[in-house]
Amino acid sequence: MVIGVMTVISFAIKAAGPVALAGRELPPGVERLIVLLPAALLTALVIVQTFADETELEVDERAAGVGVAIVAVALRANMLIVLLVAALTTAGLRAI
Repeated sequence: MVIGVMTVISFAIKAAGPVALAGRELPPGVERLIVLLPAALLTALVIVQTFADETELEVDERAAGVGVAIVAVALRANMLIVLLVAALTTAGLRAI
């Protein structure tokens, strides 16, 4: 029952935007903001998952893995290589 109610509420919230706009153009500032939102949300997710431990800030092997991934991206490595290097760095440091 609760899942069904939450599904309907979620659908209504998601449908409210297109219904309210009704084919009108968004202001340019809002369009720029919408384009940047996915990158900002992904960055926030990575930071929280890397440095948060319950309610405390924690710098551990995960931070090293993200650091190595950043360097690999800066060197324009293939995304598969970036993921492998980050995972191997994190796993290697945890094994030590």
